[in-house]
Amino acid sequence: MARKQSRRRTAIFILVICFAALGTLAPVFAPLPSSLSSRSNSHHNLKKSDGRSFEIADDKFWRDGEQFQIIGGDLHYFRVLPEYWEDRLLRAKALGLNTIQTYVPWNLHEPRQGELVFEGIADIISFLKLCHKLNLLVMLRAGPYICGEWDLGGFPAWLLAIEPALRLRSSDPPFLELVDSWWNILLPKMSPLLYTNGGPIIMVQIENEFGSYGNDKAYLHHLVKLARGHLGNDVILYTTDGGSRETLEKGTISGDAVFSAVDFTTGDDPRPIFALQKKFNEPGKSPPLSAEFYTGWLTHWGEKIASTSATFTADSLEKILSMNASVVLYMAHGGTNFGFYNGANSGADESDYKPDLTSYDYDAPIRESGDVDNAKYKALQRVISKYTVEEPTSVPPDNQRATYGRIELQKSAFLFDIVDYPELISVVESEIPLSMESVGQMFGFVLYASEYTSKGNRSVLSIPKVHDRAQVFISCTSDDNRKRPIYIGTISRGSNRAIDLPHFNCVSRTKLYILVENMGRLNYGPYIFDKKGILSSVYVGGRPLFKWRMLSIPFHNLNEGRKISSIVSDAYSKFIKVSSLEDLNYRRHRDNLEPTFYTGRFAIDQVKDTYLSFNGWSKGIAFVNEFNIGRYWPSVGPQCNLYVPAPILREGENVVVILELESASSKLSLSSTDRPDFTCGSIG
Repeated sequence: MARKQSRRRTAIFILVICFAALGTLAPVFAPLPSSLSSRSNSHHNLKKSDGRSFEIADDKFWRDGEQFQIIGGDLHYFRVLPEYWEDRLLRAKALGLNTIQTYVPWNLHEPRQGELVFEGIADIISFLKLCHKLNLLVMLRAGPYICGEWDLGGFPAWLLAIEPALRLRSSDPPFLELVDSWWNILLPKMSPLLYTNGGPIIMVQIENEFGSYGNDKAYLHHLVKLARGHLGNDVILYTTDGGSRETLEKGTISGDAVFSAVDFTTGDDPRPIFALQKKFNEPGKSPPLSAEFYTGWLTHWGEKIASTSATFTADSLEKILSMNASVVLYMAHGGTNFGFYNGANSGADESDYKPDLTSYDYDAPIRESGDVDNAKYKALQRVISKYTVEEPTSVPPDNQRATYGRIELQKSAFLFDIVDYPELISVVESEIPLSMESVGQMFGFVLYASEYTSKGNRSVLSIPKVHDRAQVFISCTSDDNRKRPIYIGTISRGSNRAIDLPHFNCVSRTKLYILVENMGRLNYGPYIFDKKGILSSVYVGGRPLFKWRMLSIPFHNLNEGRKISSIVSDAYSKFIKVSSLEDLNYRRHRDNLEPTFYTGRFAIDQVKDTYLSFNGWSKGIAFVNEFNIGRYWPSVGPQCNLYVPAPILREGENVVVILELESASSKLSLSSTDRPDFTCGSIG
């Protein structure tokens, strides 16, 4: 395999997006711990006012010697812009919560091996300190696997490129070595923030719902030993598993005094489940805890938006709290899957692929934009107020949103114009197609390019395995000077649909381009080892096609900086010249589904939250002021609008750039609106 690496790996992002913005200079782009030891269950043995403590005894939680009922909620720092962390936490506190539970996604903090990110939206330290400032305790779900409808369940995608293949979520030594390396970085950062050290962290979760996946106790014990080595013996380590005997038998960690919590379907009778939970904890060490009380549910593209009754949810919560049991709302606030980090689920097999929406609203009491003036928030607040001992805080008003009107867009660049300038991007050559991970492209898109000789009137193209969506194009120099890529068809994951390739009188061999989109890796279930790209041979006329070039298209992801310091280069100048307005105008009236960039500008006097409506558009990704606000797909639905938080915007001129993968709206415009919309597609 020959590898050609550009020194400017992200140059194409700069060049395409900058040009798409019509030349603007801003680039748009284990010994037993004391807390669970076998000493007396009497709370009189707990630490008192001489020091901070959070412990378990008498089947209860105790904070500084006083009985404590956890009334918590999941709120993920990586789904909320840092500028809004305090706003969302204050709304959670006003709901009556005393504890925040959050995952820690490994892939956010180590997107490439050895490349660590702990700033911006990945600044977990600042988030935890903010919880502490607001007198909110923290239950930390440290992974290394988190699920959470997050790409690859929080594992970094580069794990999939390692050969021989790692066995994720197992005691496979090479996998454990990498987990050790990650936790050796993460956990020392968490130690000063433990409750006994003056911080907010009262509990740390080991793995996540492992009983629904495997039965590798050596793996779990290894994680416990590693956590104890960094965090000491006083912090409560816990597991969370479904409330069945099978999942608890597989997922609990006996012998290391790890507290076992449960989750179960909202509305289920909690009493028999908490009784079962007690069988998997030491005597006196089983305070009933529902670690995931579902306030709503997730939604995949192509489904009706999930929603649950406010009254039903509140009544179910009261059943738990009235037992003096503890509970964590999943979610208190869902937020947004900005960038390319949304996860996916599978059905009976890995071909039954279901990617998650950009919105992670979850029908939670605190909505995606932070709204709390809704029936579910009020109903849950009324229930919680009966059981909390803390003085209620005032509920912040909903943040104002604005409609900035219609935003005219102009066609500004074509994605395939990068093909003739491989020096601008990373290119890998191979006899056979390689996965996206193998060529170093973890998210977004890879363009696969090859050639074939057309025989007869038609040829048939087939790709037995592609993850996740392949758009097929061909081009050639022919008698009518045809040379631009022509859209032929789309092959989606699991469809195995063959495509007829038309015959042209090409002067030379026919060029084949296959644009593959990674739509989010599986985050749950047995097929989590979810590589992306073309994962099989490509067949034309029944014969495998060889000699491939893979061109990575590195758009910015969530944890990458918005600004790039320099865009001055000869390559940039060449790209601007090639993507001339004359060439754009040439194809303005052609009915061709070539992926195209569109750019628009809109002016703002007062910066407020807004939504961008993509009604009339097909499928693509969108950037506002260099920030990747996520994927749109209104032709499938149900999500029509993308949330644009105010911190992304600025007074004066703002720039939006979209990559439309299929067909543009006939109006060539977007509209700024003040509300979400989940009515698109045939199921809307």
